[in-house]
Amino acid sequence: MDVDEETSVSASVTEPSSAITDGQTSVAAIDPIPIQPVLIVTPPVLPIMAPLPAVPPSIPRPLAPLPVRTPALRPLQVQNGDVRLSESDSDHDDSGPNRTIAGSAAEYEVSEQSRQVRERQEKAMQELLMKRRAAALAVPTNDMAVRARLRRLGEPITLFGEREMERRDRLRMLMAKLDAEGQLERLMKAHEDEEAAASMTKDEVEEEIQYPFYTEGSNALLRARVEIALYSISRAALRLQRARRKRDDPDEDLDAEIDWALKQAGSLVLDCSEIGDDRPLSGCSFSHDGKMLATCALNGVAKLWSMPQVKKVSTLKGHTERATDVAFSPMDNYIATASADRTAKLWNTEGFLLKTFEGHLDRLARIAFHPSGKYLGTTSFDKTWRLWDIDTGEELLLQEGHSRSVYGISFHQDGSLAASCGLDSLARVWDLRSGRSILAFEGHVKPVLGISFSPSGYHLATGGEDNTCRIWDLRKRKSLYIIPAHSNSISQVKFEPQEGYFLATASYDMTAKVWSSRDFKPVKTLSGHEARVTSLDIVEDGQYIASVSHDRTIKLWSSKNSGKDKAMEID
Repeated sequence: MDVDEETSVSASVTEPSSAITDGQTSVAAIDPIPIQPVLIVTPPVLPIMAPLPAVPPSIPRPLAPLPVRTPALRPLQVQNGDVRLSESDSDHDDSGPNRTIAGSAAEYEVSEQSRQVRERQEKAMQELLMKRRAAALAVPTNDMAVRARLRRLGEPITLFGEREMERRDRLRMLMAKLDAEGQLERLMKAHEDEEAAASMTKDEVEEEIQYPFYTEGSNALLRARVEIALYSISRAALRLQRARRKRDDPDEDLDAEIDWALKQAGSLVLDCSEIGDDRPLSGCSFSHDGKMLATCALNGVAKLWSMPQVKKVSTLKGHTERATDVAFSPMDNYIATASADRTAKLWNTEGFLLKTFEGHLDRLARIAFHPSGKYLGTTSFDKTWRLWDIDTGEELLLQEGHSRSVYGISFHQDGSLAASCGLDSLARVWDLRSGRSILAFEGHVKPVLGISFSPSGYHLATGGEDNTCRIWDLRKRKSLYIIPAHSNSISQVKFEPQEGYFLATASYDMTAKVWSSRDFKPVKTLSGHEARVTSLDIVEDGQYIASVSHDRTIKLWSSKNSGKDKAMEID
């Protein structure tokens, strides 16, 4: 075809030239040279433009087999989208049919990597469908119901280290699996069994979920509550009578009494410093008459010292772990110690062990006697505080309520209330006569380590790791004062035990401070310890303050006028 086209083009070019030569001689004589080029040039333009459409067919010659290969590639893309067709689309292969057959055979071969990718995709899709099916199922929220359904399905009710939410998720996935496998009869049978069991014990379940719930106490606790109520009524009557007398008696000048007490506290000086143990000291407590001081150390040993010479009287050994606190009975010469071995022990002044109180599940923190001297309160890192009977050693009350470890405890002077504080930054007030939590004071932003009731009856002081001491009013149920007391954590707070005219705080900043209870302004800073001060106590008349520290020393702070007052009493 190409040869014929060329001959036709050449013929068309030669025909005009022959026409001219056959013309007349006059035309040849004139010799119209400009016209001849027009006739010669114009026809070649048409032959050049005419072959242009014929050029593209010569270029796509390698692409002619594409319609043959396309049907073979399309199903391969549908089956495996990861396989690329670039290797079989090479334009350098001149053999069209052979190349198509070889390429299609190679493209249908699935590589190991592609197979693994497809398996992972299928597995992920199955898991997604399983999760969707599980999310649509109704799973009980009560842990006991979850356990019961697992038992009816023939599965272990719990696995090692499994929590409640993990157990519920396991039940959900198991139910979804049974639903996917078509075992609905087994699932419905378990559900029917649960409904039957629930209908039989419907009344019992309703009783269990009643809030607030109560646990049945022992007869000993009932008797203790009655005794505490009777004791607190008489004590409250005496306190109110004394307050009315001070208010109505014209000879009573309350401001003068407070000024005198603050003057005494402002004149406190270091009277004695004694090494208390070879290990850091953790607690101290005065006897009710102020003639003895008890201390405890991290080696688990408690010691008794005579006052005011600070001479060792006896040693109390019995704990197997570090001792965390010590307290003197307000009525008798009994000493109680708390330890990290999860026990509390009761001793006499001769150093003989009288009782051991066991029951806490974690190490103990602080310890305190009830004002009647018949009961003992202990706090622990097991998030509970407990009340014990001194005479029988029986655990009367296990009180929960804090979300974290309970650290400090204090009893109201009337004996009707108990206050606890803990690492949850809360201070709670409990009514010992009913067992209810009547107040919860929120304000501290860090754990609360120290707590103390004021002898006035309506003030409560707390101190914690936020370096502040807060004064709470039980009548207004709110915080009255926020004292930025120290530059480090406050380990202990104590009101002056007789009238509560001043407040003492101990801190990890190696100091103890005295504050006025009238306006809670600083009165005196007791500096002298070389390490954190862990505890302090105030003698009954407020003339002495004892502090112990991790520097292993006992420091006794006394008023300058204490000697003069004693001389006046003798006269």
